[in-house]
Amino acid sequence: IPLSSGMILLTWQKIAPTALLYQISPSLNMEILIMLAILSTMLGGWGGLNQTHMRKVLAYSSIAHMGWTVIIVIINPNLTILSLMIYIMTTLTLFITLNLSSTTKIKSISNLWNKSTPMTMIVFLTLLSLGGLPPLTGFMPKWLILQELIINNNPTMAIIMALSALLNLFFYMRIIYVSSLTMFPTNNSSKHHWFFTPTKTTNIIPTLTIISSMLLPLTPILIIIT
Repeated sequence: IPLSSGMILLTWQKIAPTALLYQISPSLNMEILIMLAILSTMLGGWGGLNQTHMRKVLAYSSIAHMGWTVIIVIINPNLTILSLMIYIMTTLTLFITLNLSSTTKIKSISNLWNKSTPMTMIVFLTLLSLGGLPPLTGFMPKWLILQELIINNNPTMAIIMALSALLNLFFYMRIIYVSSLTMFPTNNSSKHHWFFTPTKTTNIIPTLTIISSMLLPLTPILIIIT
């Protein structure tokens, strides 16, 4: 499917079920949610390991992130909304950047270095934020969710969720490694491309990049809000 359709499926389509979970959270069963969250994070982590298409990687990443959103809905529903909002902002940044550069495969990202180095850096930064690597914005919801689980006497669940997050971070790091550190040797004539005036708007990308990677210092304010 086109990247724009994938963006809608992985962002806009999550709002309705998350809102429903938020409204019925007092009547949900914690054991069932824990089981679904573990299966979701594990399936999303293992499924994305051998993928070469960015759309499939982001699809499995969406499954894994939904597990983080579901597991905390009973303990702290506001944290569920915060986690979803940060995920949507980060995913929007990545999809808009990939759509602007017409990149659909991991191999294409390595070629993106020659066309637009800043755009490649935005892709890498957003991937690391999706993986929850500190000090990026994506670390905030995972940190707060793990903290809430430990406070509510669920240290085992916190450990399992933290270990499952390593799977996602691994295949994000693998994408960055393959795209930046294993570039095939090319001659000088193919290293540089003529820069044409972009026909697609890029005004929103800097704003989304800042939101998806630099909001961690605002964590104390968000803790008070949630």
